Amino acid sequence: MFVRRTAAVLAATTAIGAVLAPAALAADSSPSPSTATPSGLYGSADPTYDGVWRQSLALLAQHTVGVRPAAKAVDWLTGQQCANGAFAAFRADASAACDAKTQVDTNSTAAAVQALAALGGHDDAAGRAVTWLKSAQNKDGGWGYMAGGPSDTNSTSVVIGALHAVGKKPQSVSKDGRSPYDALLKLSLPCKGKGDGAFAYQPDKKGGLAANADATAAGVTAGMGQGFVAQTGNAFALTGCVVADTPDMADAAGNGANYLAGAMAKTSYLTSALPGADDQPDYGNTADAVVALSAIGATKDTKKPLAWLEKNSAAWAAKSGPAAYAQLIFAAHSAGTDPRDFGGQDLVAKLNATGPAPSTAGASATPSEKKDDEKKDDGGGLGVWWIVGVGLVAGIGIGFLISARNKNRQL
Repeated sequence: MFVRRTAAVLAATTAIGAVLAPAALAADSSPSPSTATPSGLYGSADPTYDGVWRQSLALLAQHTVGVRPAAKAVDWLTGQQCANGAFAAFRADASAACDAKTQVDTNSTAAAVQALAALGGHDDAAGRAVTWLKSAQNKDGGWGYMAGGPSDTNSTSVVIGALHAVGKKPQSVSKDGRSPYDALLKLSLPCKGKGDGAFAYQPDKKGGLAANADATAAGVTAGMGQGFVAQTGNAFALTGCVVADTPDMADAAGNGANYLAGAMAKTSYLTSALPGADDQPDYGNTADAVVALSAIGATKDTKKPLAWLEKNSAAWAAKSGPAAYAQLIFAAHSAGTDPRDFGGQDLVAKLNATGPAPSTAGASATPSEKKDDEKKDDGGGLGVWWIVGVGLVAGIGIGFLISARNKNRQL
């Protein structure tokens, strides 16, 4: 749902006591790989922190545009799953059984579910993953990055996307009577003061909420009941932050979308939340915001940020690798733009070039369909390192409920 950064930032964040997690922003740079890149994996950078994440997004993006992923790429992803259904960010030796030291997490697991459910033929793997996700649900109805960790908007949102992918209604998956939507509502800022209507990543130590654009993009998409591959909802005109006596998820999603549109009104893009990166464009979060606005039906508000991405995102995506190309494909798809002609670049071809050559256009490959896909592995593009720090988040990335505040939803 999804901040992806370098190992240096990872270490710095750990030093200040931040919480580590995958996110939906791409890295500005990536260190030399310390782990050999598997032949079935997309991207060439060290997969330690994002292997399953970037593979899941790559396969899902290919499927979304009618590309049949290579069988060995799908096999690599399914081979990363632990016996209990969960996924870690990366397991170098997938033949070894997972144990208590295996760092499984909700984000990798939920991303894998979204990809495997879309590809088809993986009901058992996706089902076991969802069973594990349910076991990791917190009493407030949400999820943290690690099982048992405090709930955050991004992790809760990517799990909602996984539930949607397997046909489960988020409000029906509850813990102690609380659903994922209950958790998201508690992380939505009221219509007053700074950050009207935005979502926070997590409460601070005093319980306060601070607006976070990436968490907001994730929260809006999930609030509409959607995942990474969002569909445009009924046309919805943003009318400002709306105060409701008893706010519900439709109200919170609408208010979050209004916040995103306002944040991009002058520049057409979102800015980075990283320290020292003031006024620097955040390409990944901007792409996620386009998906969120599309999901709620605010199509006219997607035009400027989408045009900005078409003009400016090529160098960022080439540097960042498969997950970045996937994010742009999701944004183009949600807004009805051709990802094969995105500002003059073919996002699909560029994504395909970062990993094993796809099979053929059409239905997605399953593990049993091992033809001659095991060809070259270009491994082009840099990978993504994902971390979530206090106040530094990424989402995810996240069809769907739509309500023009008239409560016409599918919840």
